Amino acid sequence: MKAAIYTRVSTDNQAEVEFNSCETQESKIRSFIASQNGFEVYKVYSDQGHTGANMDRPALKDLLIDIQRGKIDIVIAYKIDRLTRSPKDFYQLIEIFEKYKVSFLSITERFDTSTPSGRLLRNIMLTFAQFERELISERIRDKIFEKARKGLWGCGRAPFGYKRDGNKLIQQPSEAEIVRMIFEDFIATRSTWAIYNKLKEKKLFNRSGQPISKPMIDSILRGVVHSGMVEHKGKVYQGLHESIVSKELFDEVQSLRKEHVRPKRMTTYNFSLFPGLIHCKECGSVMCAVFTNKIKYKNNKRTRYFYYRCSVLDKKDRSFCNIRQVSADRLDKYIIDNLDKIRKNKQYLDSLTYVLNHNGNDTLRGCEPTGVSLPIRTERLQEILKNIVDATKLKGKTEKRVIIKRHIEKVIYSKETIEVKILYSDSVEAASGPLRDPAAEADFSPLDKDGAACRQLSSPPGRPTSAMVRCKRKMPRRGLEPPRV
Repeated sequence: MKAAIYTRVSTDNQAEVEFNSCETQESKIRSFIASQNGFEVYKVYSDQGHTGANMDRPALKDLLIDIQRGKIDIVIAYKIDRLTRSPKDFYQLIEIFEKYKVSFLSITERFDTSTPSGRLLRNIMLTFAQFERELISERIRDKIFEKARKGLWGCGRAPFGYKRDGNKLIQQPSEAEIVRMIFEDFIATRSTWAIYNKLKEKKLFNRSGQPISKPMIDSILRGVVHSGMVEHKGKVYQGLHESIVSKELFDEVQSLRKEHVRPKRMTTYNFSLFPGLIHCKECGSVMCAVFTNKIKYKNNKRTRYFYYRCSVLDKKDRSFCNIRQVSADRLDKYIIDNLDKIRKNKQYLDSLTYVLNHNGNDTLRGCEPTGVSLPIRTERLQEILKNIVDATKLKGKTEKRVIIKRHIEKVIYSKETIEVKILYSDSVEAASGPLRDPAAEADFSPLDKDGAACRQLSSPPGRPTSAMVRCKRKMPRRGLEPPRV
């Protein structure tokens, strides 16, 4: 019987403690296996520094993949709360275990899910594990509140301008000087853009060695911690640390910021198809939907143009990305037209799905499959692509976007390629479920004639998975650039 050993600790500090480490858990589990007959260790899965409150853990995902492959007969953990502390997640895991005929065994609680009494004890222990987690969370919240009430820094990284000394904040001279400059320059210029340019010219950077972004400047200006106070859940308490700016200067800056609050703009109807889905490959930021107005002076007629613009431009400046923005109308049309061409080319899809389903790695170029799943069907893939194309013909803007987001996870744009990551599901019910399934990660990449194909999977069968449709052809740039005014 092939056994999988699973170990976990919640924090990196616990991972270094001798009696709580993953190595200690593994050692005890191996000792237990050695005392049993017929057990063979297949692999050790270890999550160090990951919480048991959710299933977003790399080793746990690898474990589920190997279970789907049929390589594991039993999962052994030191305690049940090492696998998960959430009853909801545990029941989901047990359903997967039972589906693939995999047993679960805890060596300390000594119950076996293959027996009725073991399943009863499992449910009782899991309820207590959840109670313990909620009790610990409540104690931590009370402790953070008590620290704030006493004027101490609660948790997390020290704010810019300070460094931590236990629970106290101590001024960092070089950073504190930058904070003072930001407050004083805002009084003089009343512009975060002017402050950003000045800091960049003087090469005054943040802790990562990058220019201090405009959102960070705005965060510093509204941070009460720099005036010697501590904020917790909307309430402000007197801090024990030394203030960088006086309370009078801080209050003056807040009054100026309130005076310059931009009035609410009228609703602009944006008819772009992929708001929030376009990602810039060069800078890695989300390309937001924006617009510009061009006025013809002959008839004083205004025309509105929509674009996808890299969000890094709003946080920093234009020097951080060469793509900057593209025409939303032309990009939307280009993506939909190419998806429609792929959908109609059944011969190409048949050969592509055959390669994917039979793990034809010899024909792939630079692509390595990381898992297996139920076969991709050409008819189902055509149906998904048809749903995307047909959604663009609907009248309702919201309805279009809802359907597109149900089938497309993201679009990665660059000057050379456009990659569309599609959420593939073998059933209509799964595809009509949640718009996003973080447990599903698959890549499916049909390219042009000289292209390749790849597939990656780490999700239970029957649930939505991701697929990639990558167009390697260089996209025509004409018409994508902003109009000259």
